[in-house]
Order: sequence, then structure tokens, then C-alpha cells
Amino acid sequence: MSITDQALAIEAAEAGAAVVRSHYGSALTRFSKGADDFATTADIAAEKAILDTLRAARPGDVLVGEESGRTSTGDSGRMWLVDPLCGTLNFAAQTMLVAVNVALRSGTQPTVAASADPFGDEVFWTDGTAAYVRRGATDERLVPSADSKLVDINLYPPFPNEADFRTARMLADEDFGARFHLRVVASTLAVAWVAAGRRAGYVTDGNQLYDNVHFAAGIALCAAAGCVITGIDGQPPDAGLGGLVVAADEQTHANLLTSVQNQRS
Repeated sequence: MSITDQALAIEAAEAGAAVVRSHYGSALTRFSKGADDFATTADIAAEKAILDTLRAARPGDVLVGEESGRTSTGDSGRMWLVDPLCGTLNFAAQTMLVAVNVALRSGTQPTVAASADPFGDEVFWTDGTAAYVRRGATDERLVPSADSKLVDINLYPPFPNEADFRTARMLADEDFGARFHLRVVASTLAVAWVAAGRRAGYVTDGNQLYDNVHFAAGIALCAAAGCVITGIDGQPPDAGLGGLVVAADEQTHANLLTSVQNQRS
């Protein structure tokens, strides 16, 4: 292997980000996935650039892309999870809040990962030990912080726990309103921002997020940065009720769980 896994993740994410930038503001063909979900020519072209980069360097690894699915039959025990354009609706509406996510799962959890902001000229990345943001040729260690009190809430489906919990109901929770300020970025870029200290926390419902192309990179970044990460019931993600609560510190995490539990009680 002439290139390290973390360098490859960064290279692949940057390749995807370059394609995303090149399509911004252009006429985008939409490909329906059902309901209100769709992909665009930018998603597909960015995914191809990412997968071509990974395949050239790691031909024996499994590749899983959001748009193309599993495109490799490798048996190395290593799986790359690729979300070429997280925030497609934002992008189609010419809103620059998107992310390009690349994560390597080796074993049970993502380790190496990169999440690129195509318009902020930043790549958040981790080697599985620590997390950094790269601007140009400079890497800066990510340090979580709850000082902003900003919490991003994912308001989009699916809602597997809606009988007991909906993220939208947190907006009416007095405890949440007294402690935090709501934001809705509508992209997993916000998960990387928790690792970077730009958000105090992030909350979403959902299942199997470790293997999810949208969330794997963000989870790996936050874990390496030292964030507190659980499901919405305080159990490990992908256990119990599932979902995801990412917080900059233990106190913020406890406060977010209280707001979640207020719905159940």
C-alpha cells in the first residue's frame, strides 16, 4: 500500500468535492428515488470520482456507494462507505450546506474517515486515533466545545421511533429551549461540526447508523475527537432504540437525553 488509508480517504473526498463544486449552479437532471428523495447528475458523477479513486488504490476492498450500492465483491474485511453528496436537496436549491463523506469500516465500526465541505474548502478527517480539519496544506486538531449552545436536529424521515420520539417534538420542549439554540443544516456536515466545536450537539432518529453511508464518516470523526456518542436512549448506536445523539461533552449529552426522554414520559 503506497498510500495510507487516511490519505486515501482525504484524496477520495476531495475528488468528490471537486465534482460537486463543478456542478454547482448548473442544470441538474434529477433521478427519483421515491417520495421526495432524489439524486442528481452531481451525486452520480461525484460518486464515480470517489469510487474510481478508492478502487485504483484498494482493488481488494468492498465499496458501497449511496447511488450505486455495493460495487465490489472483495473479501478483505474492509468496506468503504461513500455518500457523494449529503444534502442533495440543499445543493439542488443552490444552498452550500453539503458534505462529501468517505469512511472505511474495518471490523465492526468506521475508523478512518473524511468529510469534505466542497464550498468551505475544508476536509474533516480522522485516522481513527485523533480528528483534524485540513485547510490547504495545514491540519488542525479538532476540539469539541459546547460553548455555542447550537444543536442541529435532523427533521427528515425515517422515524422508526415515532411512537415515543420525534425530533420535531424537541422544538416544543421547554427544557431544550432553555438550554440550546436550534439549527437545521440538513446535511451531516453538522455532525463534523460537533467534532470541530462549531456545534454543541446533533440529534437524529434512525437505525444502523454505523453502516450508513450518510453517518459513518461523522461518527468516526466525533469518536476520534472525543465526543459523547449514543443512541436516543443512551445506549450505544445501533443498540436499543437506535438513533444518534452526538454531544461535545457529558453535560451536553445528558441535557439532550433529558429532552429526548421528556417525550417518552
